[in-house]
Amino acid sequence: MRIRDLGVIDDAVVELAPGFTVVTGETGAGKTMVVTSLGLLLGGRADPALVRGGAERAVVEGRLDLPAGSAAAARALEAGAELDDGALLISRTVSAEGRSRAHVGGRSVPVGLLAELGEDLIAVHGQSDQQRLLRPARQRGALDRYAGEALAEPLARYRACYRRLREVADTLAELTTRARERAQEADLLRFGLEEVAAAEPVAGEETELAAEAERLGHADALSSAAALAHAALAGDPADPDTLDAGTLLSQARRALDGVRGHDERLATLADRLAEVGYLFADVAGDLAMYADDLDADPVRLAAVEERRAVLAVLLRKYGSAEGGTAEVVAWAEQGALRLAELDGDDDRIEELAAEEAELRGELAALAAEVSAARQAAAGRFAQAVSAELTELAMPHAKVTFDLTWIDDPQGLELDGRTVGYGSHGVDEVEVLLAPHPGAAPRPIAKGASGGELSRVMLAVEVVFAASDPVPTYLFDEVDAGVGGKAAVEIGRRLAKLARTAQVVVVTHLPQVAAFADRHLVVEKTNDGTVTRSGVKTLSDEERVRELSRMLAGLEDSELGRAHAEELLAAARGPRQA
Repeated sequence: MRIRDLGVIDDAVVELAPGFTVVTGETGAGKTMVVTSLGLLLGGRADPALVRGGAERAVVEGRLDLPAGSAAAARALEAGAELDDGALLISRTVSAEGRSRAHVGGRSVPVGLLAELGEDLIAVHGQSDQQRLLRPARQRGALDRYAGEALAEPLARYRACYRRLREVADTLAELTTRARERAQEADLLRFGLEEVAAAEPVAGEETELAAEAERLGHADALSSAAALAHAALAGDPADPDTLDAGTLLSQARRALDGVRGHDERLATLADRLAEVGYLFADVAGDLAMYADDLDADPVRLAAVEERRAVLAVLLRKYGSAEGGTAEVVAWAEQGALRLAELDGDDDRIEELAAEEAELRGELAALAAEVSAARQAAAGRFAQAVSAELTELAMPHAKVTFDLTWIDDPQGLELDGRTVGYGSHGVDEVEVLLAPHPGAAPRPIAKGASGGELSRVMLAVEVVFAASDPVPTYLFDEVDAGVGGKAAVEIGRRLAKLARTAQVVVVTHLPQVAAFADRHLVVEKTNDGTVTRSGVKTLSDEERVRELSRMLAGLEDSELGRAHAEELLAAARGPRQA
């Protein structure tokens, strides 16, 4: 892993080997930046404050050897990444302005992909993780993770049933609380539909009625105009001597008919006059018929105006002038559907209430199944963690899981009780620790010292490693508050964990560092930065000097060196055995 311009680190390379790697250094030398760098590579939050002062951006690049056929490799390939001889190249850039970019296998990717890969590749634990372990929800999550498929399958069925119950309950509550509003809406719809049904509007009817009203309102004027036009075309029977257009047209046609045989052009004009004569005759006939049909009927006019008034009311209430009666008809169709829906809500309430009761019974049965699986896993988990604590210089400590139910009158009926429930089930989970036989079990948040909490945390991880392993574990000073024999045992257990996984530990304890397969030290230069040469792998002689510094604060103290050599020999002994 290469780190540039991150915190106090100017430019440094960290080589992490298989097995157990320990990182040490003076306080403030930049050990935590190693952990932060790994966090960034695996999707951690990008904080612009991490960028070294004066630099434009911080860059972390890493090379990860992926297990063959691993889910992480498949996910990376799916995202378009390319593997380099089975290894995956990852980089993360954080600008001083706060922008963040990620690349995986040569392809730009969302930062979320790094987090997905990290879940399958590495488990990171620091002192903040210890604090999270104090939360009951975190403890329940740890237990569920340990329980594995025996709990995952019933819990998945429980959560599906829980989601459906919430949906039904929410719908039922909405229908019940809005009963008055729905009744008012139904009354208004019913009134409107009755009003429309009584009028029986027809789409486009208002246009026809408007035209008829216009015609009836001007019947006298229309009749007079039609009579005058007819007389002009066909003559007035009351005055036979009056010349009309038809007579004049006939005279013109006869004049041309007498000479049409002498000129083709004039014959054509005569034919056109004949056509005009036929058209005059048709129009004159239609005018006579129109005048005969037209009747000034005040009764009909009143009926038309009354109908138009009825339609105007409907248009104002249920449509618009632009949409016309077609819009009123459409409103009535939609209103009928909505009224049927509202009238059916009472039946739906009964159906939902019945379904809710059925779902609550089903959920209670599933909750009991989930709780039983948790109880079974809790016993095994507690026993395994207690066994690990024995190896961590807490031979008489005993860990137990306290699974309790909280009474809630709105909860589920379970074993004669009404208990609260949530998406996780009905169990409230808390880890209890009895440090020695005479001590009563107490929640680890109250009953565990810092050193004891560190060992409980490590014990939990060792147990997890056996049931749900990941390729790499990173521990950032989880041994805080521990010393003496307990520190030696922590180092031994970390070395044991490193037999099946890569383990990286940032520590200030020489007892832990002595068990490492590889020892890295972070050193600052005189100007307060860490350069490329500032993270180096120690030789055996250099390890003695570093352990001596960690033990006595003096690198070249003969007593400190002797103690360091003894510590290394003791750490190597069990491995050789």
